[in-house]
Amino acid sequence: MNGFGFTSDGKINTKIYTMLDLFKKTYELPFKYEIPHYTKGYLDNTPYAKRFFKFFRRYMYILVNGQASLESLSINENHKNILWINLSAPSLGDSLMDLSSRALLENKNVDLYTDRKNAHIYTNDKIFNSIIVDESLLEKEKYDLVIIDSYSTRSLKVKIKNLKKTQFVGMYGFYNGPEVNRVLYSYHQMNHLLNYKLSETDINKNAKANMYISPSDEEQIEKLNLPKNYIAITLGGEWDYRTFNNWEQVIEDIIEINSKVNIVFVGSSNGKKMATKLLEKFGDSNLINCVGQYSFCQTAQIIKNAEVLLGCDGGLMHAANAVGTTIIPLFAHLTPQMQLSDAIKAFPMFDKTNVNNIEYTDIITNYKKYLEIKDNETN
Repeated sequence: MNGFGFTSDGKINTKIYTMLDLFKKTYELPFKYEIPHYTKGYLDNTPYAKRFFKFFRRYMYILVNGQASLESLSINENHKNILWINLSAPSLGDSLMDLSSRALLENKNVDLYTDRKNAHIYTNDKIFNSIIVDESLLEKEKYDLVIIDSYSTRSLKVKIKNLKKTQFVGMYGFYNGPEVNRVLYSYHQMNHLLNYKLSETDINKNAKANMYISPSDEEQIEKLNLPKNYIAITLGGEWDYRTFNNWEQVIEDIIEINSKVNIVFVGSSNGKKMATKLLEKFGDSNLINCVGQYSFCQTAQIIKNAEVLLGCDGGLMHAANAVGTTIIPLFAHLTPQMQLSDAIKAFPMFDKTNVNNIEYTDIITNYKKYLEIKDNETN
């Protein structure tokens, strides 16, 4: 029986799930373990009718298109060839987090269908065989199972149009609205779908985003001849409340700690103005500007080679987590617990409303903690 109360042959089971049972799936974690989430705040601030109407549209879309009897509640040994549809992740960082649990599918043949803007970060992936952005390239008879990121109309349309008779499982499924730790959610839900092959402790200890840099991107960054030892700082940001503006004072104190330190600036084009300002202030003896000059994967390689990354919550922070670089991150709105896991080496700071409310001295304090631990590990 699946989540809709149907048996494998499409008949209604006598122990049928009511619509209310299914509606509860929009705000109840689908696995048996707890992870950081903001469910209460979401329920308190979102009208019941609004939540139910969104669920009802998705529910009816699945029902009307004859998909209810095809939902599976597990990934089993017969599911050898899998298509993962991931269209709901709006940013590179979210995509890295939501797809992090692909690491648990290493014994399966898995293709990824995703948004064109996210596809490039998986072109050298160790789990995904093919990265598809054009529906016409889907091999419709190839797959035993479809993993759908969420039961949004956008993702379901791709499944129904191309693999109408194929079984599917949902990662988020009907779950919609509450903020969660996306990496832990992804791992725990995948572990649940795989019938709990790993313990809660194992998941929490090892869950992290992951990405693989292509040899060509590694070669491109090697040609830069960056210093052997350097720290990286992420400049700019998409949102004002997650864009730190006082790096000048931070850099002054870092140089005071070690006048020979090398600092590499990374970031997208929205950090160019800040990079120019800092270069005018300090010159280029200690600073190297790589802002807005390289692809996401190439920038991830720069971060991978860095000793530590300082920066705000964003895509490059998640890239650092994926390549294993220690981070000193600044958070606002979402706490560190909502974005990090035990597998990540981090010295985080948090403000409820804006990262610029974080004192630069707190960043330096955490930087000194990082240096102390690094020295102890070296010795």
